[in-house]
Amino acid sequence: MYAEIVAVAVVLFYILGIVSAIDSIINVRTAQGAIAWTISLLTVPYIAVPCYLVFGRKKFDGYLEERKEIEEETRELLRQTSSEVAKYLVATSPTAPMYHALFQLTGIPAAGGSHAELLVDGHATFESILQGLTTAEDYILLESYIIRDDGLGRRVGRILADKARHGVKVHLLYDEIGSRNFHRTGLCKQLSMSGVEVAAFNTTQGRRNRFQLNFRNHRKIIVVDGKTAWVGGHNIGDEYLGLNKRIGPWRDTHICLRGTAVLGVELAFATDWRWATRSVLRITQPGLDYGDHGDDNVLVFPSDPASILEQAGLMFLQLIVAARERIWIASPYFVPDRSIISALQLAALRGVDVRVMIPDRPDGPVVGMANWSFTRDLLPAGVNVYRYQGGFMHQKVLLLDNYLAGVGTANFDNRSFRLNFEITVLVEGERFAAEVAAMLERDLLRSRGVTMEDIEAKPFWFPLAMGAARLFSPVL
Repeated sequence: MYAEIVAVAVVLFYILGIVSAIDSIINVRTAQGAIAWTISLLTVPYIAVPCYLVFGRKKFDGYLEERKEIEEETRELLRQTSSEVAKYLVATSPTAPMYHALFQLTGIPAAGGSHAELLVDGHATFESILQGLTTAEDYILLESYIIRDDGLGRRVGRILADKARHGVKVHLLYDEIGSRNFHRTGLCKQLSMSGVEVAAFNTTQGRRNRFQLNFRNHRKIIVVDGKTAWVGGHNIGDEYLGLNKRIGPWRDTHICLRGTAVLGVELAFATDWRWATRSVLRITQPGLDYGDHGDDNVLVFPSDPASILEQAGLMFLQLIVAARERIWIASPYFVPDRSIISALQLAALRGVDVRVMIPDRPDGPVVGMANWSFTRDLLPAGVNVYRYQGGFMHQKVLLLDNYLAGVGTANFDNRSFRLNFEITVLVEGERFAAEVAAMLERDLLRSRGVTMEDIEAKPFWFPLAMGAARLFSPVL
């Protein structure tokens, strides 16, 4: 009897392997990925089939099924405020190819009359955020990949609870995997009892999504009264203040927005809230005077794995192609695809100052080896690669020439390009670009440049380890 059960199970796994292999040939986005999945599914289906259910899907099916309804609700939110924001929107046309292309990707136009404030590291970031939260009169929107019940989490929580008790509408959204134990914490229970609406962004909801564990909502968003927004690399936890002794100093960057551009951040939160709670967020204020807060043109660029096109990857590719003088990139997870590597190589070959900054102490050995592998591809073309040595560098920052800079949550890796919900804020303005350039120059002083000699001096097993790590790059 036992032998018969085993035989049936083996046959069933091979049938599932064949079905999954056909699905991978049809749906996996890269030929290399399709080949790898097909071979493994047909040869070791009892291992590969469960892995494919979790890691093989590249489309967020449940979200995709509801996308039309979500987008219509988003358009309605835009229509409610159209008369107030129209005069601040930057016109898009084929004569302005960068803004035109990015608008086609995300559907959100750039907004003028805005002001972007650069926030360097945790203390400056959370001083700004905590002060901003205390000014809330109507509503607070807070979304974070990680929320911890620790010193910083409780400081934020006390303000949220106090505001909710005094009638401010507070909506808090966290990723179910990034903050997988948050719902069990005393902080979460305290917030709920105080009237804060707490919800998890649950990628496994829906009948087709039970094994959909590979997608994440990686956004970090805070909006206060539709007037001020914060976006960047910091989650909510003591380590982002450099207080975790095991991790040590934490290098990160955030941005504070005022003006019309805040609406774009609000819309990104509203779509996430719609998926998580199946309810429409009623927070826009028709008639709100967004005011003229500055000279920055700001494009809020949310990206997600339910889009037909790979939004984040194409956005970064567009910026690299547009570079004429310099393109500087800081990312803790630099595991790009072939198109990004080729674009950076070509930029360096045409005389652009291309610099890539990554942490010297990466978050995990496989990511570290993959970083070395892609570094080996970039150096011969003249790309300068630096390894930051002042602690763990977590910032996601890009600088284009002397007029545009980006700060957000998206890394230069396959996960951000294809699997995560991300948000990047692109700011056009020489003042802000100069501030970002000065910040990155200070970081470069705490970094060391990498040479081909560094790679050649590695132990004999190092090339094999780099190659093996590169094989895992699609799921890192």
